[in-house]
Amino acid sequence: MAGSKGILIDEEFEKGLKACFPFKPKKYEGHEHSEIKNSSLYKILSPEMKKEVENNRHLLEYLHILPIDTIGIPKYVSNLTSKYGDLEKPNLIYKTSDNTYVHIYPNKNGVRDYYIPIEPTLLIGVGNLLKELEIKMLDYLTGIEFDPNDVEEKTKILIDALDDICVIGVKEQNDDSFTNFKNSLEAKLFPDKRKNEDGHIYLSQEKYYALKYLLLRDKIALGFLAPYICDSNIEDITCNGLGSIFLEHKVFDGLRSVLEFTDNDVLNHFIIKLAERIGKPITFKDPIVDATLPDGSRINIVYGTDVSKNGSNFTIRKFNDIPFSILQVIDRGTMDYKVAAYIWILLSEGMSGFICGETASGKTTSLNALTTFISPDAKLVSIEDTPELQIPHKNWTREVTRGSTRGGGVGEGTGSDVTMFDLLKAGLRQRPNYILVGEIRGVEGNVAFQAMQTGHPVVSTFHAASVEKLIQRITAEPISIPKTYVDNLNFVIIQSAVRRPDGKMVRRVISVSEVIGFDAQKGVSFIESYTWDPITDTHVFNAHGSSYLLEQKIATRLGIPANKKYVVYEEIEKRAKILESFQEEGITNFYDFFDTISKITKHGLLRIKF
Repeated sequence: MAGSKGILIDEEFEKGLKACFPFKPKKYEGHEHSEIKNSSLYKILSPEMKKEVENNRHLLEYLHILPIDTIGIPKYVSNLTSKYGDLEKPNLIYKTSDNTYVHIYPNKNGVRDYYIPIEPTLLIGVGNLLKELEIKMLDYLTGIEFDPNDVEEKTKILIDALDDICVIGVKEQNDDSFTNFKNSLEAKLFPDKRKNEDGHIYLSQEKYYALKYLLLRDKIALGFLAPYICDSNIEDITCNGLGSIFLEHKVFDGLRSVLEFTDNDVLNHFIIKLAERIGKPITFKDPIVDATLPDGSRINIVYGTDVSKNGSNFTIRKFNDIPFSILQVIDRGTMDYKVAAYIWILLSEGMSGFICGETASGKTTSLNALTTFISPDAKLVSIEDTPELQIPHKNWTREVTRGSTRGGGVGEGTGSDVTMFDLLKAGLRQRPNYILVGEIRGVEGNVAFQAMQTGHPVVSTFHAASVEKLIQRITAEPISIPKTYVDNLNFVIIQSAVRRPDGKMVRRVISVSEVIGFDAQKGVSFIESYTWDPITDTHVFNAHGSSYLLEQKIATRLGIPANKKYVVYEEIEKRAKILESFQEEGITNFYDFFDTISKITKHGLLRIKF
């Protein structure tokens, strides 16, 4: 209901980007600005919500336009955990930055609930003020030299300019009482009156804060996308063309933003500006851009109707500043403590493995979390198309491809391209203890298996829905691994996004398999050491007492006698209990977890005794 009477929507919304609320906003004209605590609505808020509206008045303004009589006052959540994802009709608000919030609003008629960003500019129109400010800044910033890549420096320059140009409240020009009275009256009647004769902009305190937010949002951040980018709970942001923007949320799964594009010209203009901002100009000749945003998120942009019938579109895949630890992965049910403990033993003993599954099954998240199980003193080399992995080890060499060739067609780079194949060959010369490949797609897979053959453990992700499909793909073009080499791959994790009986999508490790070897008559043989039971939503250890990797590989390597090989199974129980104790102690942060693992490793607590 953008543009409803009494609701001021920022000017950009009136030009093809609209805020379409899932409710009819109540009329609100700021009549309770003077004193928050006198507001009748404030008096019935929870203590937590009161504290927030005292710090950010625009949150109280937003609450005034809600149909509280029908949906109730949203619950303020200071710590958004997975339990809130089980709510049938979520109606809650959580904070995403110092001055932005999100309202999760129930959708009565659709599958996706609504995601409503609450910004300082939501109900205060300052679009025209920003244009006037930009004009005045041209003179102010002339001659100022700065590093365009230094975000902190740019932010400081903009704020200094804003503070010099803007005057908040009444300007006392002299001691004449009538003049003072006149200025005071004008300030009350026309709080946004701007006087151009002295080069300043006169505005109210509320509009100053809104203008400052909008200036930094549009000039430093990514415009209206800023609230989505700074929300660590969002995994994917998708604009399919005109219409709504769709989100994938870690807690609430699929959501629908109230912001939507309604005009192709506005959408195209935004796409062009977005591509320029990230240093990847887009044109009709080159209409596709793959890039990395400053925060590490991956973005794909498609421009125009020639290659996209629904018009320009973009998808952003976000990554956390601090990756998920294995305990957070366990907490979400992807695997249990014993599965994690089993993989811990495999990785600490130099086994090679692939994490397989479809797109958005959580392969990279799991791979990143599992890196903490690799020996803390190991030298690691990671090779990726797009930098996604965050490795906690100090001795880590991070390699990233360059150019348009993406490792799927040719072995050697063409021109200035540096492919996955090139980097993997270079990585072998760096004598790593482990090689981590973001994703194997093409001929680099052949080099990866050669690395395993020469004693360099490799862990990677791979697009395959089963072990059989994995073997088919790696033994066919373009990877073409001889089947006799397949047993250099020790284990395969199959992970998938599955739907629970309540309809909620969750990520689960479907199986962990041990690759045994190749037989000319039987082909490649493997056993499923762990499988997931969808009925009980638990993992079952099928290979207890008969694990090929634990008994024939690891126990043999450690010199454990045949009559004492049971100790490797006891080690799973022991490490599972260690993980549980970490969870109970709250050692769930990725880096804290790794530091603790490093300490207990140094003190010899992880040695397998027999």
